Amino acid sequence: MEKGATNLNRFLIEEQRAFPEATGDFTMLIESIAFASKIISREVNKAGIVNIIGKAQSVNVHGEEQQKLDVYADRKMIEAMDHLGKLCAMASEENDEVIQVPKEYPKGKYLAVFDPLDGSSNIDVNISIGTIFGIYKRQDGETGTPCCKDFMQPGRKIVAAGYVIYGSSTMMVYSAGNGVHGFTLDPSIGEYILSHPYMKIPETGKIYSINEANYHKWDEPTRKFVEHIKNHSEREYTARYIGSLVADFHRNLLKGGVFLYPGDEKNKRGKLRLLYECAPLAYIIENAGGMATNGVQDILDIVPETLHQKEPLIIGSKYEVETYLKYQRGELK
Repeated sequence: MEKGATNLNRFLIEEQRAFPEATGDFTMLIESIAFASKIISREVNKAGIVNIIGKAQSVNVHGEEQQKLDVYADRKMIEAMDHLGKLCAMASEENDEVIQVPKEYPKGKYLAVFDPLDGSSNIDVNISIGTIFGIYKRQDGETGTPCCKDFMQPGRKIVAAGYVIYGSSTMMVYSAGNGVHGFTLDPSIGEYILSHPYMKIPETGKIYSINEANYHKWDEPTRKFVEHIKNHSEREYTARYIGSLVADFHRNLLKGGVFLYPGDEKNKRGKLRLLYECAPLAYIIENAGGMATNGVQDILDIVPETLHQKEPLIIGSKYEVETYLKYQRGELK
């Protein structure tokens, strides 16, 4: 590690020292997620040359065919955290029910939610994919016992959230409410190095990300917003849509713009999961100075009713998200 470089471990320790009441539980959780992501990154990077790509011959709770790496990543995330004694339970996009901490391990005060491998259908075509996670505190006041109902918390109660993008480099971006920070994995030493401290999304952007093949399925305000973007008189927008949420989000976080996956005639509530995708990314974008909405209310204010609840997601720079909301409210025609 170069002189003056800050790795993830050092960054977390220094952050922890700013809170005298901190126990180190949270630091251990983030480090364990980072460890799991390194293992997943290794498998993603060799997916083309070993027999790990392709379908796992199983279907998840959403009726989607699971990829082999989906199952592998899910297992590695669980194994990285289940024994720590810091969690009372976990929930994953790939599991129908709450994942309980094994009986032989102590139960802690946190809950973890995660999408172990977002965008996994792109594995076989070598497009960036990622892991998304969120950490909550249990709310029932108990300790040392399992918990199930505490997952029904709004995103405002997230204590930390992040994602890992597996692309030309592997990068972990996370926030615990004190800014958004990006760490790039140095494969030569196996360490995440602070590369993007205090990330901020520009208040206005020039990128819009949406699947325009669904144009005729959208509601009228969404169609009008997209037309507004295309015909904007003050700046020229560029369409960029990868179809891998983490990749689209990461690009727009750095460059500014808006990502939209609205509800439509076929999927009234959209296709993205509130707990595992929408809320963690909304937490990050708000800490980076942006906004996230389902078109009616802020994503972070939505109280989930089920583990796998779906929500429309419009997320990105303030100007673009606020303009979208003006169309939804009828303030712009």
